[in-house]
Amino acid sequence: MEDVLERYIRYLNAERNASPHTLSNYRREITQFMEFARGRGVTAWDQVTPALLRAWLASLHAQGYVKASVARRVSELRAFYAYLKRIGQVEGNPAQAISAPKLPQRLPRPLPLEEVEALLVAPDLATPQGQRDRAMLELLYAAGLRVSELLALDINAIDLTQAQVRVMGKGAKERVALIGAPAVSALQVYLTDGRARLLEGQRPEEQESRGAEPRGGRGVGGRRNGALFLNRFGGRLSISMFTRTLKAYARAAGIQHPVTPHMLRHSFATHLLDRGADLRTVQELLGHESPSTTQIYTEVSQSHLRETVLRAHPRAGGGGKR
Repeated sequence: MEDVLERYIRYLNAERNASPHTLSNYRREITQFMEFARGRGVTAWDQVTPALLRAWLASLHAQGYVKASVARRVSELRAFYAYLKRIGQVEGNPAQAISAPKLPQRLPRPLPLEEVEALLVAPDLATPQGQRDRAMLELLYAAGLRVSELLALDINAIDLTQAQVRVMGKGAKERVALIGAPAVSALQVYLTDGRARLLEGQRPEEQESRGAEPRGGRGVGGRRNGALFLNRFGGRLSISMFTRTLKAYARAAGIQHPVTPHMLRHSFATHLLDRGADLRTVQELLGHESPSTTQIYTEVSQSHLRETVLRAHPRAGGGGKR
């Protein structure tokens, strides 16, 4: 059973461009089910039945697994069996016969515009790290990027003349993200000053493999195909480092609640819809395959509008002046 699972993991890595985190989850959690099945005498994937899967779900609930964790495992097994059926290892998909726990829908939490603006001006532009961080925050909000997409950018993905960025999204699907004048300006400052100073933190031989002048940008040190956003040693900035930095800027901006990188993506989508953008456009800009994924932002936008009306309209019962 292990060899087929490893073949599937290689497929997810090579064909689906799954992240290391996703690959780790699939391997660990499908292996967990495999061991459960073996404990009940099952030694091949085509011997698995819906009854066995239901017993497995019951054991997970008995062990105290939360609904989201159980639902993820059901989804992983469904996808795995779809793959097994496609390569001729099984005839059916027993995981389709079981129901995953119903999860409450959680609406994304966007930041109000005033909090976004306070966050964007928090970095100190007198330092190369501050110039980098201003550019990252501006780009994250201007283009609605995932933090993984932001930090995976190479310098030659930026086109300042056209005010756009080539982004490699989920499933190795490339899209073009559009950016406004503030993001362009922040990137110009970083690329002409801050990035060059951060490059000084790496060894000379490393510089040969990093950097490339973006189209429309001049005076940028380095060669070709280098990371756009660098740490103080001249290497690619990590997600964990960016997340810690963002939290510090949120505190400096006076924001009283936790702020995550994905909140800026939520804010990008919600603010566009608040100002009249159509759902299809927002879907394209976010890189969503299905409009149903983007649909949740219309609920956030409508919720925000409803709160505004209740608060401000004189006859809405929200405490406005009469």
